[in-house]
This record gives sequence, structure tokens and C-alpha cells, in this order.
Amino acid sequence: MKLKMSEGGWSPYLAGALAGLLAIASAVATTKLMGKTSFLGTSTTFVRAAGMLENTFAPEHVKANQYFAKEKPKVEWQFMLVIGIFAGAMASSLADKSFKVESVPPTWARRFGPGVGRRAVFAFLGGVVAMFGVRLADGCPSGHGLSGMMQLSVSGFVALCMFFGMGIVVARLVYGGRRHE
Repeated sequence: MKLKMSEGGWSPYLAGALAGLLAIASAVATTKLMGKTSFLGTSTTFVRAAGMLENTFAPEHVKANQYFAKEKPKVEWQFMLVIGIFAGAMASSLADKSFKVESVPPTWARRFGPGVGRRAVFAFLGGVVAMFGVRLADGCPSGHGLSGMMQLSVSGFVALCMFFGMGIVVARLVYGGRRHE
């Protein structure tokens, strides 16, 4: 079992252990140091960021929006966490030299063709479906699954089972049921 960075990515054992330690540190930092009652919830950040952007163009619409009357568009710890996730992912991909810019991933190109437009449309639609689910669940389902698993919550286990099940369905659609190296 390799516990160090390998060619083409991080060892899943090392990455999993580090993610677990980061989750513990995040829970301690947000609940003990920042005095929050919950942790690991960032889905509302994207909605608030959209509200901040919209506020520059149509402030009257933001003021009339029922959601923004309850949740003001603002920069707060969740917003900074999202920026940290991006920065951490960038730093780790640069550290293991796996960073590359690609408009169409090779797996997508083999299965659906090299068209950037088609990939962009499906990526956008996937984002719309994901955000609809987040708003429907009144929070981040993946955060619920991850934080729920850490707390050994039955609903956390159910959420992650659903994610893995749908992940298998989507992988079969993208890979077409074939094995790929």
C-alpha cells in the first residue's frame, strides 16, 4: 500500500486520511472557534454569490426575493471555505504535477465526441439539476452525507448510498459499460 503521492495523483489512502483529518479540523474550527452550531454546509454559498452578483445589476429584484429576505447575500465563512476548496485543489494538483487545462475530458470525448458546446451544455444542465436538488433538500446533500457519516448518522449512510448508486448509473452512461484504463 502506497501512502505517498504517486504518478498521476494522490494515493487514495493518504487523501482519505487527510480528508478525515481536515473534516475533524473543520468541525472543531467552525463549532468551537467560530461558535457555529453546524458545519460542512456550503451549497447556500453559490446562491448567495449569485445574489451578490445580481445585486449589482438588479438590486430591487434581490430585495423582493423571498429567499434573500431570509438569507442576505454576503461573504462569510462558507464563502471563504469554497474559495479554500478551489485553492487547495489547485495546490494539490500543482504539487503532484497532475494539473492540466482541458475543455473536454478524454473520457467524455471518446463517449460523446470532442464538441466543447455539447460538453458545456451538459455541464450546465448537470449544475442546474444539482442546485435544484440542493435547494429542494434545503441544504447540501453531499455535506449531509459526509458530515452524517462522520457522526454515524443513519441518514448520512442513506445519503451516501444514494450518491454511490447514482454515481454508478452516471459512470455506466459515461463509460458505456466498458472497462477503461
